[in-house]
Amino acid sequence: MPDYREKLWPNAWAFIVTALVIPASILVLVPISLFAGIVTAAVLYGGCVLLLILAAPVVRVQNGELVAGPATISTRLLGEATVFAKSEATQERGPRLDARAWLLIRGWIDPVVRVPIVDATDPAPYWIISSRHPTELAAAINESRTANVG
Repeated sequence: MPDYREKLWPNAWAFIVTALVIPASILVLVPISLFAGIVTAAVLYGGCVLLLILAAPVVRVQNGELVAGPATISTRLLGEATVFAKSEATQERGPRLDARAWLLIRGWIDPVVRVPIVDATDPAPYWIISSRHPTELAAAINESRTANVG
């Protein structure tokens, strides 16, 4: 059976934008104490970086299961995974999105994989999952589906 694992790390821009807490906290606290502003800035930025790292979800296909962040589903219950990139990915995340769909999307990752749910009892018609390697993810899901059918 195919194995696939990807951690959806934030890109460099997320860390750069988060760095705006540094001048903001120094600006707020400099009238009281420059030292307090610098210490607060370092603590706040460190906390933001830690949160970005800890909040990065894992997408995994292993042992006949698809794990996307906190959600898990057997690949026997999935239809054929499809890759979308660029404007098509934007359409999947926006105008074509079904409100019942389960989402694991990250704004800093453009491509998405759409995975239909064939279980009639599942309220979600499909999952949309961000991936930096969408072709490999879709292939792993599709191979695992066919291996689990029998």
